[in-house]
Amino acid sequence: MIRDRELAAEEPATTVALDCLERGIESARPGTVIPSVVSVDGTTITVAGEQFDRRAYDEVVVLGGGNGGGHIAAALERELGSALDGGVVVTDASVDTDRVRVLPADHPLPSERGVESTRELLAAADDVDERTLVLAVVTGGGSACMVAPDGIPLADLRSTTTALLDSGVPIESINAVRKHLSAVKGGHLARRLAPARVCGIVFSDVVGDDLSVIASGPLTPDDSTFQDALDVLDGIDAAVPDSVRRRLDRGARGEVAETPQAGDPAFDRVSTHVVATNMTALRAASDRAAAAGYESVILSSRVRGEARTAAGTHAAIAAEIRATGTPIEPPAVLLSGGETTVTVSGDGHGGPNQEFVLGGLADLPEDSVLAAVDTDGIDGATDAAGAILGAGNRPDREAVRGALDRNDAYPLVADYGGLVETGPTGTNVNDLRVLVVP
Repeated sequence: MIRDRELAAEEPATTVALDCLERGIESARPGTVIPSVVSVDGTTITVAGEQFDRRAYDEVVVLGGGNGGGHIAAALERELGSALDGGVVVTDASVDTDRVRVLPADHPLPSERGVESTRELLAAADDVDERTLVLAVVTGGGSACMVAPDGIPLADLRSTTTALLDSGVPIESINAVRKHLSAVKGGHLARRLAPARVCGIVFSDVVGDDLSVIASGPLTPDDSTFQDALDVLDGIDAAVPDSVRRRLDRGARGEVAETPQAGDPAFDRVSTHVVATNMTALRAASDRAAAAGYESVILSSRVRGEARTAAGTHAAIAAEIRATGTPIEPPAVLLSGGETTVTVSGDGHGGPNQEFVLGGLADLPEDSVLAAVDTDGIDGATDAAGAILGAGNRPDREAVRGALDRNDAYPLVADYGGLVETGPTGTNVNDLRVLVVP
């Protein structure tokens, strides 16, 4: 999966780090996950232990989207065969399917083709009824892919999304705003699907696997409000278009209906199953480290905050392992997940995982290797999944400091052969970090 492993041939620790990344991503791909949780036996369809009698429904369809939407649809076709009638998914990765239409979108910023594709998704949602079983696909990246601006132009939604992503605020805050500018997020898709029977199949890319945050919660009651969205915008140092402010102000005054809340009948026939998470990838990476003869520890699947700051903590733990054998003896692999952010002040090119790796180098033991990727294969707005640096390809401190000051990690990492490139992986279960201490 990972392209160009020449450096790994020279550094055993790099080989271990890349193997752990690859195994972690592979474990969370739909082709691995779906066969373990979805099956059909005669007239019984089983999804994560929940059973449905095919005879109770006139049709079974797949609807939804996100980074892994197309790959999940293809996997569902393989498992369900003729028990599946069709459907529509919206995604940024093209996938060949026989029954489900896979429509194009873009990520991390919403696009015109995403709007067109989501319009077709919502039309399909409007066609279902109480005799329809909807297998609703929700994955990371769904907030950008399933885009239905409500009351504002697409261009204004794009600029607001950029401002939020550059602000460093957590994803919960970003999505509180996006939910209140959308006709699909914040439970609106569930409302469009009612009264169909809906079974959500979710791949989580958020810390804590909060269903109301994953893909901005299209199937889930929303406890955020228009006023919450305004408070988020008031807290960031960025201008947003007037149309966005007007929309949110109208909602806060009660002139626009709130997103569906808990107890709304839209959710009466909805059940949801989270089938892949960040911990899925972390456990698989840990198993790969053990197979290579390394003791491993999963520090957390919930690491957040500024990327370079979090990296410094990881490097400090690696230094402790090297010096005292605490908390584990080398050879050791430290693993973590979650979602770090970057408060952008420079005008460079990079992503949070690339900044994470650069930010950890100052205190990283000389023989160690630090790697970090976004499991969807896209780190920020770059064409790399992330970075790997350390033994064998370590920039000097001055170069690192300058790149971090400019938020310009990508060129420096590329110069040292440290870009991790996977292409779109077909999944998204948040960030995966590997630190190898030989």
